[in-house]
Amino acid sequence: MIWKMIYNTIGIAAIFTGFQVASLFNSKIRQGISVRRNAFRQLEEQLKLAPDFTQRVWFHFTSVGEFEQAKPLIESIKDNAQIILTYFSPSVHPNVLKYPHCDAHTYLPLDTAINAKRLFSLIRPTVLVFSKFDVWPNLVWRASDQGVPTVLIAGTLHQESKRLYPIARSFFKQVHNKLTLHCVISESDAERFTQLCGDDSQVEVTGDTRFDTVYNRAIMVKVDQFLPAQSTLKYPIVIAGSTYIEEEEVLLEAYELLRCGETNGLLHLIVVPHEPTVEHIQRLCSKLDMLGFSYTLFSDLNSEMDLSGMEVIVIDTVGLLAELYRICDVAFVGGSFHGRVHNVMEPAAMAKPIVFGPRIENSYEAGLLKERHAARQVNNAFEMADIFRELIFSAQLRQQMGERAKAVIVENLGASQRSLNHLERFL
Repeated sequence: MIWKMIYNTIGIAAIFTGFQVASLFNSKIRQGISVRRNAFRQLEEQLKLAPDFTQRVWFHFTSVGEFEQAKPLIESIKDNAQIILTYFSPSVHPNVLKYPHCDAHTYLPLDTAINAKRLFSLIRPTVLVFSKFDVWPNLVWRASDQGVPTVLIAGTLHQESKRLYPIARSFFKQVHNKLTLHCVISESDAERFTQLCGDDSQVEVTGDTRFDTVYNRAIMVKVDQFLPAQSTLKYPIVIAGSTYIEEEEVLLEAYELLRCGETNGLLHLIVVPHEPTVEHIQRLCSKLDMLGFSYTLFSDLNSEMDLSGMEVIVIDTVGLLAELYRICDVAFVGGSFHGRVHNVMEPAAMAKPIVFGPRIENSYEAGLLKERHAARQVNNAFEMADIFRELIFSAQLRQQMGERAKAVIVENLGASQRSLNHLERFL
């Protein structure tokens, strides 16, 4: 295949060079390159200690969201199969370390033909499962050559995807037509994936497994008191989750507009940065100081504090967002002013009204929530202030939007079982 040759020469060289250059300016990429140096050794050591099963299922995912999509399937088959996980982003590594249902895990090495051959030799998978869209060509080609089935779960391909551009589509056809099965989240995704694999028998609409994950997690969250001194908060709570600098600017401008209007700032804003690094928190706090907001850090909270006059609480740790949504009256989901909206399912499962910014093309569920009037989309601080004002003054509207959001989650349950039914064909 001409595309295979191009990918393994020009393509791999470009990917390698791109990461090396980017690492000079991005610490996360630099970390990702560093940890991959020992990937094979770590995997080999873990596999020596792993329980031996006839079935060995290899799951690969990019980051935390895709890991969440894989979890229901992992937990359904873990008693009868060896589970091996590979991942791309350093952000998922801490989650995997705490996860009890895998036998071996490592960062995915650079997708060269040699690395793919070595991985298959070590893992000897019964089946290889990709999550959402992170399908690596040499892994697929090696699996095809060795007769190992490959399955994509919760597959999604939005209508503006570059994979559908003529030249890119010609290349990705050589990858996706080697995938054994695409389990995708919607009919529109199925139509687009069929353009890549050329055979609709390779595509099944199963839904998104995250609907099941977030619903089950929401059921497990029973406690309403997550913050020290939470009972002293007296106004509606807006939680801004997974925020970047761009949307924090918009959020604070919107809050300033509310302070100057008839609401007189009658809300508490809890900001949960996507990556609460020291630099990010310091920059956010400097902005809050400059604007004259009263604020505190989560790490400084204690049960003796009176938060009734506190305008902003900054969450300077990780791992709290999904549960924090339970205490809010309105959820703003971040990423949508930065490039791609983050997880809108978590607040929806908690029956919360949702607000997000302009960029939601990556999220089928965000579009669905907007279509069902469970979420509002804003493009600037003025629109954000308007919808916050409307929701602050109307408990009825908050309840209606929250109920619609929860209904969207409930109506889409069952994807995990449907995907499992297909996966079990290869076990």
